[in-house]
Amino acid sequence: MNDKTWKTAITCIKPNEILVRGYRIDELLGKASFASGVFLLFHSRLPTVAEEQLYNAMLLASIDHGVTPPSAQAARLSASTGAPLNAALAAGILSINKYHGAAIKPAMRMFLELKKMLDAGGKPVKEFTKEYVAQALAEKRQLFGYGHRIHTDDPRTKRLFKLAAAAGKDGIYLQLAKLVGEELGAQRGKKLPLNVDGAIAALLCELEFPVEVSNFFFLLPRIAGMTAHYLEEKTREKPMRNIDPTKAEYDGPGPRELEENQ
Repeated sequence: MNDKTWKTAITCIKPNEILVRGYRIDELLGKASFASGVFLLFHSRLPTVAEEQLYNAMLLASIDHGVTPPSAQAARLSASTGAPLNAALAAGILSINKYHGAAIKPAMRMFLELKKMLDAGGKPVKEFTKEYVAQALAEKRQLFGYGHRIHTDDPRTKRLFKLAAAAGKDGIYLQLAKLVGEELGAQRGKKLPLNVDGAIAALLCELEFPVEVSNFFFLLPRIAGMTAHYLEEKTREKPMRNIDPTKAEYDGPGPRELEENQ
């Protein structure tokens, strides 16, 4: 019998008591948001108000992107076969790979490497990024986090950067992300803007979030979106139908404005 113990620093469970990073879960309920709880899990402290808003925004930014993403299609197709929710979500999650939804991790690695190279080289940041982009294009290397098949100017990126400034997290990584995008457009002669994955990657670098699990910021919110697609497929469509995403017509609410207190 192996009596050797092992350690965990995340959650302590005792009779009638649940401590998450030392905080009683029942005391957090009604006082801390879900985003604050996520922040607590990974940073072992509660966020400031600005950090909470930034975390919440990063999670909300990728909540859904319509019926065309492979993950939404996989979830809907599974729903159409009669699969239960967990199976449909598993199918959707398994479709998130190199070309769909997994750009945050490589983009984050790229920005971290850029910062190391910048510090080691001693060149002005604009000169450095110009040379880096030129070399990357010459070598036909992919720069993760730039361009989008639909958006030419991703509205989520702009909003995230404003919130980052409010949280005091608009440091060198955001500067590098912006400059690389500008150089890409200038050297290619075609605008290739920083997309939401690239923006989140740069922000996670600022927050010192662990690279290994950074795609979590796409996976978690997109589960909510896939669940909505699963439910709509089950309640509005016939089973085993031919699902052509190009034939989908939006019939939901039109543009709506947020109230002052929202």
